[in-house]
Amino acid sequence: MERYDNSRPTIEYDPMCDSENPQKISFEDVSAAAYRIQSGIIKTPCVKSHMSSIYGMEIYLKNDFLQHTGSFKERGARNALLLLSPETKARGVISASLGNHSQGLSYHAQQLNVPTTVVMPNVAPIMKIENCRSYGANVVIHGHDMKEAKYHAMTLAKEKGLTYINGYDHPHIMAGQGTVGLEILEQVPDVDAVLVPVGGGGLLAGVATAIKHLKPHVLIYGVETEKCPSMETAMRNKEPTSVQIWSTLADGLAVPTVGYNAFFTVKNLIDKMITVNEDWLARAILRLVEQEKYVVEGGGAVCVAAIMAGLVPELANKKVVCILSGGNIDTTILGRCLERGLAAEQRLVKFKVTVSDRPGGIAELCKLLASLGVSIKDIMQERAWVYGDIFSVRVKVVCETRGPEHMAELRNVIMNTYKEWYFAREWDERRRPSTDSLDDVSH
Repeated sequence: MERYDNSRPTIEYDPMCDSENPQKISFEDVSAAAYRIQSGIIKTPCVKSHMSSIYGMEIYLKNDFLQHTGSFKERGARNALLLLSPETKARGVISASLGNHSQGLSYHAQQLNVPTTVVMPNVAPIMKIENCRSYGANVVIHGHDMKEAKYHAMTLAKEKGLTYINGYDHPHIMAGQGTVGLEILEQVPDVDAVLVPVGGGGLLAGVATAIKHLKPHVLIYGVETEKCPSMETAMRNKEPTSVQIWSTLADGLAVPTVGYNAFFTVKNLIDKMITVNEDWLARAILRLVEQEKYVVEGGGAVCVAAIMAGLVPELANKKVVCILSGGNIDTTILGRCLERGLAAEQRLVKFKVTVSDRPGGIAELCKLLASLGVSIKDIMQERAWVYGDIFSVRVKVVCETRGPEHMAELRNVIMNTYKEWYFAREWDERRRPSTDSLDDVSH
């Protein structure tokens, strides 16, 4: 498993994000931002989900991945750029981002004629890097994670006289992100709870500030990946604390330390923090594609993943809004996510079985699978490493089933028909299975 080492450079001082003097945004900041950015931002729909009946709650999806650059980050970026002085705009701005903030900043800087440099770590998706270049930004690839990229960006800002705009902790950024909350209350006025993706904490801070001011009874839940639980750790330690980042499907949420301004703003507003694992993320991406026809990135799907994983039972029969914050996922990663989601739901199954190598042996296996309604996706034959009967062949099959019950039926038929068979370890929702393991040996 890949892990990023965070024991690296100390960040240069950012006057807008001072750990010794954190700034708390107000409702007035958010409402002013809403007026300021309205002409350049899409008011995205908040629609009732097809999944509502499945999970016993009225689920609404705030589709902010429909912004021009594919994420909510445009809101804060435009607000921050519009508040710059003419002199600052002329010199230019710089930021560090895993992709979505860089795209939002690059696009709106182009619209407002502000020179822009963005620093992105080498783990940023290729699609996001190329999009930033297409918006006219000077793209610098540096570092293995956000910590290294941010350090380099702030160093360049000091050297070249550029204004650094923090993608999640700048007060103007947080105020802009909070406009999502205002739209949610307008679109679903009787909402009971709002689930918010959490990376650096800017979206959570803005949304919580807006909603809690107008409707204090509405529950605000933050959701993050277990591979980077930076806000959960900060809430537990009562201050932002750096955490190890592991490779994650939710690359846009992989921020090792939440913002000081964001934490200071949300610490008394948030009702619950939730972490979800990678397999539920994959299942959520799959479910959104199948049920809603939405293509959403891992970071944008965490809220749906939390509901699917059964982590919010107290919201049964409530009106719940999930913010789908971004849709910028690499096509190759999307394919992997869909396959992992299918495997997690036992709709994609891998097994080995030893059959006769005489004419018709493999054909009989294929007929058996066809009679069960199982669709074969891949099949391989292995002869050299089969011990015992020289007239036997081991066949590895990857096939598609309708789900757990159909998979159990397949397993029982294989078990009763053949002497030697091996199924990949069955899905366990409490822990990640080894995708390479074939140690569930029954005979």
